[in-house]
Amino acid sequence: MTNQNVIKAWAAGRTGGSGNLVTDGVKLYSYNLLIGSGSGATIFDHTSGGGSFYSQTTSCHVGLAKRLIPYAEVIRP
Repeated sequence: MTNQNVIKAWAAGRTGGSGNLVTDGVKLYSYNLLIGSGSGATIFDHTSGGGSFYSQTTSCHVGLAKRLIPYAEVIRP
């Protein structure tokens, strides 16, 4: 499953995973760090610009989620 498909599955309430990006259908995790909740409702901005940098890969996961789910509320943790 691609990262894009994992994020789409999360937004649709389905489970999925691809390496270090996984979802149980409600929550979205990057390297076991919660980056999304509510099946596409909320994205936690764990990027350097969001003030809560974790890793470059996590930043890419968050950025992809923000692009694919533009209606999500983005929260700076």
